Formats: sequence, structure tokens, C-alpha cells
Amino acid sequence: MHTCSSRVRKARALASISQAELARRIGVQRSAVTQWERQGGTLPNVEHMMRIALETGVYFEWLATGRGPCRPDDGELTSAVLVAEYAKDDYESHALMHLRRLPVQRKKAALDILEILAR
Repeated sequence: MHTCSSRVRKARALASISQAELARRIGVQRSAVTQWERQGGTLPNVEHMMRIALETGVYFEWLATGRGPCRPDDGELTSAVLVAEYAKDDYESHALMHLRRLPVQRKKAALDILEILAR
């Protein structure tokens, strides 16, 4: 699920409740739930997001960000960041700093050079 609206809709469907019932449980109008589930609609605030997660039995992090499993029985939590994609020492950090300053064509050339040196 890529958007917050689709995650709210999925959470409600997993709980097998209607928009009206979810609205009643968290203390909002049904039109608010409709907006939250509509592509390009409004987003629930943090308090409402917490109430949605509690009422539907999904993880707050998944509902808010899409990271990790949807529910406790869906598997292990995933890391919020991929540590392997970050610089591991000063050399990598320095190289990355310079690489980011290069225009696209020079970045490609720099990567070609690194691939040759890494053989």
C-alpha cells in the first residue's frame, strides 16, 4: 500500500467495519473517513491516526508510513532506514560528498572508474 488513503481503507477493510462505524468509534463524521480514504483527500491528524490503528488492529507505523507489517501476524518489523546504503567511514562519506556535487554525466564516469578500481 503506497498511500495513506489506501492504508486507511485497507485497515478498515481488515477490521470488517464500515466507514460509518469507524467514524463512530473514533468520534468523527463519516465524511472525514471518506476524505481520508479518497485519493488526494485530507490526511487524518496524529490523534485520529492512533485511534484508527487501535480500532482496526493495525500497527501505527504501518498506517502512518507504510513501513513494516500491517498487523502483528504479518511478520517482523522492517527497519526504517537501510544502514547499508549510508557511508560507513570517512572515506565513503567524503567520496559521497564529492559525488553529489558532480553533474549527471560526470557521476556516471566516476561510477565507471570505481567499478574498474573495485575489480
